[in-house]
Amino acid sequence: MEILRKGFPVLEQYTYLNTAASGLLPEAVWEFRQNHDLDFLLGASVFKEKQAGILSKTRELVGETFGCPPGQVALVPNFSYGLNTLIEGLEKPKKALLLQNDYPSLNWAVESRNFEISYAEINENLEKNITEAFEKQQPDFFAFSIVQYINGIKIDLEFLENLKKEYPETLFIADGTQFCGTEAYNFNDSAIDILICSTYKWLNAGYGNAFMLFKKEVEGKIAPKALGFGSLQGKYKAHEGNFIGKFEPGHQDTLNYGSLAEALKLIKKIGIAEISSRIKALSSKAKSEFTKMNLLEESVVNRAEHSSIFNIKGNNKLFEYLRSKQIIVSQRGEGIRVSFHYFNTEKELNLLLKELKKFGI
Repeated sequence: MEILRKGFPVLEQYTYLNTAASGLLPEAVWEFRQNHDLDFLLGASVFKEKQAGILSKTRELVGETFGCPPGQVALVPNFSYGLNTLIEGLEKPKKALLLQNDYPSLNWAVESRNFEISYAEINENLEKNITEAFEKQQPDFFAFSIVQYINGIKIDLEFLENLKKEYPETLFIADGTQFCGTEAYNFNDSAIDILICSTYKWLNAGYGNAFMLFKKEVEGKIAPKALGFGSLQGKYKAHEGNFIGKFEPGHQDTLNYGSLAEALKLIKKIGIAEISSRIKALSSKAKSEFTKMNLLEESVVNRAEHSSIFNIKGNNKLFEYLRSKQIIVSQRGEGIRVSFHYFNTEKELNLLLKELKKFGI
């Protein structure tokens, strides 16, 4: 376990249970960034001639990690840029289905435009609620987070498979920001048509980088309007009118996308199966202990499968108390959000439980 923690010096001073807010910067990514800017300092345009190679390699690593051909991977600066570019390319008006109180950057982008919107409630009956909303509205697109940012409720991916078979013409647009990097996932074998993911959380890639994955068949259903010289630059964007190029109209930042490549190399080195196993074991124990202490909402307790994000009952005083003990968490919704990644340990969970009891929980 110490080997997995070694590349994250922040873990030496904090009990860091806050990946759902911000991932860590691995030493391997930091070293890449140092070398990248030193090369730019010394080489200027000579160094930048290597840009296409860095971007192509990143695209290929994203595709390899998440089961998507590199020619269907777009590199974008963040989730919101990708989503807004996408939905601007949808013909309007269209019927949209959202989840109530889903991630604001997702819901706000849809709500600010001229769509006919309906909602499904996020609770222990999430999938049933979605099914009923589909039967009633038959939406043209369904935009949702795979894992909910406030309480960690995770949508059943097998349920999505069956839903997609029943409604093959509905576009499934997923936010994978709180999901990608926590377990093995093959995009091409999934029900999702478009997945967008900011990579500064569970992928530990730093800020300013994100990616979009597309099924080939969606190209005829979306007409993005963003274009620029960068739209035609690179191994996978050579022809005019290239689809992914419309999500990459300008200069691409090799520092940020190269950082994503380095983060993905680290995941590959550790192994996604190992990462998933550690996360699931720790999350299972956390859910069990939090349930015993009556800290979780019923909608989470009653779910068969859960993610590694939990919202426990607590106020600002508890938040400040935990911070005074160097336990890093977030205030979200009406409680305190804690999240566990592969570098966290049972010892850290036990420390959290101990401090909660000392506080009087």
